[in-house]
Amino acid sequence: MKRIFLTLALTFTFAGYAFGECGDADKKTFEALDRAWSEALVKGDRNALMAIIADDFTALPAMQNKTQSIEAAMATFERDKANPGMADKLTHDNYMITCTPNSAVITHRNSVTTKIGAGGKEETFWTRSVHFLEKRGGKWQVVTNANNRLDEYAMLGYMEMDWNTADMNRDLSWFEQNYAPDFSNVSSRTAKLTNKAEELADFKNDNSRTESAELSEMNIRVDGNMAVVTGVNHVKGRDEKDQPFDRRVRFTDTFIKRDGRWQVWATQGTRIP
Repeated sequence: MKRIFLTLALTFTFAGYAFGECGDADKKTFEALDRAWSEALVKGDRNALMAIIADDFTALPAMQNKTQSIEAAMATFERDKANPGMADKLTHDNYMITCTPNSAVITHRNSVTTKIGAGGKEETFWTRSVHFLEKRGGKWQVVTNANNRLDEYAMLGYMEMDWNTADMNRDLSWFEQNYAPDFSNVSSRTAKLTNKAEELADFKNDNSRTESAELSEMNIRVDGNMAVVTGVNHVKGRDEKDQPFDRRVRFTDTFIKRDGRWQVWATQGTRIP
């Protein structure tokens, strides 16, 4: 069995160079530019790609230049146009952006669903992209792009973070999608055992609100299509009586990979005094 101790932290470190603060407006501008680039790829908009990508562009790990990258994008567009039912579905989230007046780094997660995954079956996997941009002639252009697939450990770590985010945002759809049909939960507060339907009903009727949730001491183990994640979740918020709470829970989450994607199979938590 493979074992890994994972600390989930993404940091940018540039020796001898300090990045200036990016304001919210700057970050929104760069995210919009990144999404426009993605849209140009999907639509096969050669003119937009020519404008966004710098002449000395390099794409990693394939070491493609600007021309090669655009031609590869156009070939993918033509293939998908001829057979749209087989086109990959791509979404972006978890943006992190830093910038100076003349340079910027954008990194984000990509969720890719392909019809031709492992064994010729539909599969969903994640990658992480890092883009380096420079301001040239008054406009921003992408100089370098690196894109690599996340391994199973990183995917499971992200799922734990997404789980917390869904709880804070009261996003019922996340739980509907990511809890396995035969999911089970042992509550850290009541020791009650619930199945998926019961847990979703409890979530909908729960009037408490999670305001912050921080993971630590993560340990992720993967063996084939099974995985176990242990760690500590520090949760703060307000209960159903609007009283503040502050809890630290040590958890064990069991995941199973079905139909090409990881699902939560079972979870159990123990309150830390």
